[in-house]
Amino acid sequence: MRPVRRDEILDYVTYEERRAELQAQVLPAKRARRVHVADVLTFLFENTETVRYQIQEMMRVERIVREQDVQHEIDTYNELLGGPGELGCTLLIELPDAAEREVKLTRWLDLPEHVYLLLEDGERVRASYDPRQVGDTRLSSVQYLKFATGGRAPVAVGCDLADLTAETALSDEQRAALRADLEG
Repeated sequence: MRPVRRDEILDYVTYEERRAELQAQVLPAKRARRVHVADVLTFLFENTETVRYQIQEMMRVERIVREQDVQHEIDTYNELLGGPGELGCTLLIELPDAAEREVKLTRWLDLPEHVYLLLEDGERVRASYDPRQVGDTRLSSVQYLKFATGGRAPVAVGCDLADLTAETALSDEQRAALRADLEG
């Protein structure tokens, strides 16, 4: 997947002026790459367009103008993209109740090892993840994952953690979006 380039990033004032238009363009791409599993896991598969949007939003919110800070945002968010034959995604663990969240993020410490993409031939591709987001006693509620599918598009996303077992079949639209991302 092609990384976001500096020449694609608008200054935050210009972005603010065009924000509604640009959001209208990116929201369908984000929707096609969002997969819910078991009502508590949301997988947001990233591509160049979705990452560019995240960079622009961060620049707007934080009023980033210094060139080195802009480049830092680009470099940081580009890490979310999958490499050749790989899909990158952000996993959100959505537990609105604070007490329940604390208990489950402690109990689900090994969750990143239990999420997978299911390929057409039945193979499960496990995620690689950033171990910095898994503490000694608690998991972060946001995880950055990569799935090395060998360029094959998944048909489902799932989790086989002992007390969180679920799988969501991808829609035709989702499969097409991820296939297009893998083809670059």
